[in-house]
Amino acid sequence: MKISVRVIAHAKHNLVEIQPDGSYRVRVTAAPTDGKANIAVTTALAKFFGCAKSNIKLISGATAKNKVFQI
Repeated sequence: MKISVRVIAHAKHNLVEIQPDGSYRVRVTAAPTDGKANIAVTTALAKFFGCAKSNIKLISGATAKNKVFQI
């Protein structure tokens, strides 16, 4: 399944929220440099969906706030 994710980096804590339009908002404490925020988002989504990190793949938006993940 593909999901749309809006990432907010430098948050106070890690959190995954479902938006009314069916997309997700993920807040991570990591900085958006060197892919650290992408790794943190993948970890947060894996914990939220109860699956392994290897089952989550970033499809598009590696350097953008809006991303698409394949789970």
